[in-house]
Amino acid sequence: MNDAPHGAPHGAPKDDAPQGLPGLLDLLDLERIDLDIFRGTSSAAPLVPRVFGGQVAAQALVAAGRTVPADRPAHSLHSYFLRPGDPAAPIVYTVDRIRDGFSFTTRRVVAVQHGQPIFHLSASFQRHEEGLEHQEPMPAVPDPLSLPSGEELLPRYAHLFGDPSVVERMLEARAAIDLRYVDAPPYASVGRPREPKSQVWFRTNGKLDGAADDPLTHLCLATYVSDMTLLDSILLAHGRGGWAVGDIVGASLDHAMWFHRPFRADEWLLYDQESPSASGGRGLAKGRIFTADGQLAVSVIQEGVMRVPRARG
Repeated sequence: MNDAPHGAPHGAPKDDAPQGLPGLLDLLDLERIDLDIFRGTSSAAPLVPRVFGGQVAAQALVAAGRTVPADRPAHSLHSYFLRPGDPAAPIVYTVDRIRDGFSFTTRRVVAVQHGQPIFHLSASFQRHEEGLEHQEPMPAVPDPLSLPSGEELLPRYAHLFGDPSVVERMLEARAAIDLRYVDAPPYASVGRPREPKSQVWFRTNGKLDGAADDPLTHLCLATYVSDMTLLDSILLAHGRGGWAVGDIVGASLDHAMWFHRPFRADEWLLYDQESPSASGGRGLAKGRIFTADGQLAVSVIQEGVMRVPRARG
């Protein structure tokens, strides 16, 4: 029985959960343990021993959305990463029903592990209304199918990573998502600073249908992917390869998203990203997600820790 007003995926993840898109949908399918309390499982980020931030943000949005009527999709979220998540332990999400108004609904979610908050999110939901319309134009980019897939791109740079398992781990972590860089990624641009801009096309590796084909599911999948590459533009400005090559120690600090127009996560989306500033051991990046037909669907802003590792000796 689906206890989610939005019809989000249901059924608790199991130890032998499938991989790829079915595995990601299982990961985003939280167990309801009380009216406004949910529990989720985790997987480790591919290159660091902590939970991937996009997973926590997406699960928190699932928890918030399951307490909101289906006719009020999320239009924004604002969140902070407080502590690293432990991939070996479940995460408990507690939802606070801040406000249920005539047009808007507000929820606050706290994610807890080992008795301590690791993440908190505020999300706002709105009943559909007609209003003013305008948007920035979509940039001109190559067709996604003309660009190399991750399976084609990553092995080309295996020699840069040092550890031969890095490619395998990165591919496994992104098995649910077909993500294609428009230009060379940071790990291919080490030592060659360039304009702090990065673009990727993405979609799920498989179509969403049945209970998974739900507006909340599409929003949560975009939230998950939005944390994968957003800090790339900061690295590009300094010719740094990032976590894959070990020349930056970083982590997400906060994450905000605004959902402007409907979209499908199983259809191609362009993620246009840039960094206006880096200072004080932090970097700021902002992104725009467009549908393939040019609709501006989502705006994203994130700040992250950006520290250069100290030389040994």
